[in-house]
Amino acid sequence: MAVGGGSGGHVTPVLAVLNELAAEDSSLQAWFVCDSAFEVQSRGIMKHANVPVTVTTITAGKFRRYAHLSRLQHLTNFEIVFRNITDVFKIIFGFMQSIVLLLRFKPDVVFAKGGYVSLPMGIAARLLGYPLVIHDSDTRPGLTNRVLSRYATTIATGSPLENYTYDHSKSHYIGVPISRDFIPVNPDQQRSYKISLGIKPESITIVATGGGLGAPSINLALAKAARALVARGIEVYHVTGKRHYDDIALLVKDIPGYHAVPFVYENMHQVLGAADIVISRASATFLQELAGLGKPVIAIPARQLGDQLKNAEVYKMAGAAVVMTDAEIGTGDALEKMILQLIDAPAQRKAMGEKLHTFARPHAANDLAKLILEAVKKA
Repeated sequence: MAVGGGSGGHVTPVLAVLNELAAEDSSLQAWFVCDSAFEVQSRGIMKHANVPVTVTTITAGKFRRYAHLSRLQHLTNFEIVFRNITDVFKIIFGFMQSIVLLLRFKPDVVFAKGGYVSLPMGIAARLLGYPLVIHDSDTRPGLTNRVLSRYATTIATGSPLENYTYDHSKSHYIGVPISRDFIPVNPDQQRSYKISLGIKPESITIVATGGGLGAPSINLALAKAARALVARGIEVYHVTGKRHYDDIALLVKDIPGYHAVPFVYENMHQVLGAADIVISRASATFLQELAGLGKPVIAIPARQLGDQLKNAEVYKMAGAAVVMTDAEIGTGDALEKMILQLIDAPAQRKAMGEKLHTFARPHAANDLAKLILEAVKKA
């Protein structure tokens, strides 16, 4: 049984690991547990697993801590305090739902990929004596994984172990699990991918996404720059997120060369493979997929997510990404200028992609599958 949610970065790695497990055992039975906010996307993603995956949801709550607010601001913000208190009850209810699911399905192991939905399931798994394997993608460990690490049978990490305070005796640095499809593409493949997306093969192409739920700041800044970019012969493939699609589609409906889509359920490696520049949030999973492809990226971490801020800093220091903030792209034409600056600097784009590719760990999904199988054998 696997659990994760809140974003595609907590779901697509599960798909990659399940496919590796299925390669080892074609009779694999798999369940994926997520939160209701990401249920539709999770079902769409899991349809592409190599074995049938039963998707179900539990109630989940989270402890809201925002990197851009001080402790005092957290304590004096009524909405944050109120929602944190009410979410305690959601966690308790999710824990009871998890107990029921585990007693019903009786899995051999529980794999928690992260996100606040993993907390009640992870605690329930250990209470009932099931092996618990967790994976932490981010360089800055999240609260859920810090709690679950105390009970985990095995811990896998996306970054070297020195970045974590986990028990090193049961921790393994493997990287972030991604599909085997995320590998560098040659020019002919890139042109083919562009054509499949309805993009002129000779056009410089921007692919932009704000994650599974979308990012209003990126969406608005890119839509604002749309006419100027298209006027330069640039085509844009913009994954807006389902909840923002209608608004963005309306803003760009009469701009040829601007392709807005709500979500990508399959062949994301082809969408990203078509790109000459990618604009994205700084989730560890997505950056690892770009590292596999070796694509230049403008990373815009969500200001409230300390893990993304840390991820972006690591890649920026290595010269593997350009990093901008929500504040920067929210005023003036800063994003447009940065895109055009990179368009006019092909050597810089090439160097960025090559440096990012050095972070790739293509065997992470297989390595994690092996750790999960080992946990079952030891149970």
